[in-house]
Amino acid sequence: MSQIPAQAAQALILAAGRGERMRPLTDTCPKPLLTVRGQPLMRYPLDALARAGFTRVLTNTAWLGGQIEAAFGDRLSYSHEGRDFGGALETAGGIARALPGLDKVFWVVAGDVFAPDFEFAPEAHARFSGSDALAHIWLVPNPAHNPKGDFGLTPDGYALNGAGPDGTRLTYSTIGLYRRALFEAPWCDIPLGNPAGLKAALAPLLRKAMDAGCVTASLYTGAWTDVGTPERLQMLNSSI
Repeated sequence: MSQIPAQAAQALILAAGRGERMRPLTDTCPKPLLTVRGQPLMRYPLDALARAGFTRVLTNTAWLGGQIEAAFGDRLSYSHEGRDFGGALETAGGIARALPGLDKVFWVVAGDVFAPDFEFAPEAHARFSGSDALAHIWLVPNPAHNPKGDFGLTPDGYALNGAGPDGTRLTYSTIGLYRRALFEAPWCDIPLGNPAGLKAALAPLLRKAMDAGCVTASLYTGAWTDVGTPERLQMLNSSI
């Protein structure tokens, strides 16, 4: 990591993506710094984490990552994938890279998702910490751009690598609680700290853990937008 925090971080905000679908806006501005209702998109989860008492936050960066560090300074610690490896390492690769600076249990949230009412509840953190699960993820009703969804949900709160008992799948909100163990052997074969800068997606790792019954989930029905296109950004800013 470029900057290892003095104390293990309680949360990781993902901010390394290029934001191709958001071009040309992201040609000169990283997507997490695009303004939504008067403030940078990434500030919403950062402030919500702080309100819940999770003040030790790490972020990974790549495209125009220097702008993110300039915007938030020492309020965050940083894993600069772009500086260290020339580009983003994808989600699992980025988490593996940041792992030496993360707590045994930590929040993960995408810096380009707008969920202003989501609560990073200490009670949820404590409940997950006391469980045997490797991850607890929040699922949302399927948006128009992902009508088939991602994962199923059982009545007793387990995420499924496939449809739920009712035949439906829900969309992963990119908000979750994770245990370090999921990114270590035998679940993940990337060495600690990802010294080679290996790229790896998160979904295959989650599906593997789901098949073993190690991922729990909750349904979140509050306001939620994957701010992936200029049209969605405009929609948010025009509906204040």
